[in-house]
Amino acid sequence: MATIPDLILASGSPRRRELLEGLGVRFKVRPVDLDESPLPGEAPRDYVLRLAVEKAAAASGELVLAADTTVVVDGEILGKPRDDDDARRMLRLLAGREHAVLTGIALHSSSEKAAEVDETLVRFAPLSEAEIDWYVATGEPRDKAGAYAIQGLGSLFVDAVEGSYSNVVGLPIPRMYRLFARLGYDLKAFRSTPRT
Repeated sequence: MATIPDLILASGSPRRRELLEGLGVRFKVRPVDLDESPLPGEAPRDYVLRLAVEKAAAASGELVLAADTTVVVDGEILGKPRDDDDARRMLRLLAGREHAVLTGIALHSSSEKAAEVDETLVRFAPLSEAEIDWYVATGEPRDKAGAYAIQGLGSLFVDAVEGSYSNVVGLPIPRMYRLFARLGYDLKAFRSTPRT
């Protein structure tokens, strides 16, 4: 039986960690620090793909998984808000309409590389200024792309999701599973051995 390499997650995101832990996958966390500013005129899909590939390349390990997630509305990339006022601006943009969540995901082995982009459409309910103020005051929007967390209090405002839910959280699990297969790995083999 082939040896299963150590899987390195090149991300400090607690959400990505929780998703992998939920699958029972064994992995080590090695976050990388990169400039995440979009390049001039860079399209949102190109942006998340480039960052995922750069993060995977910057981390050391035999098998490295990296991802980058952003929210897009009217062609504008909504990363993490700069401050609470920026979070309010983003939530006003999202209120009562549909937006896209894009995640670039990259998997690099010692001999091969693969990367793809996953897209999920999310529809927000209309939001009052009082609801926006309340949500921003919870602190949850501060470190989230698009200023909301679908797995947290932000779920109160989500009317519909079309596509991968886990993509909106930060890691498209079905696409990741297929990416592992493309490089010749069975993600199920990375699960921790159950205790007896």
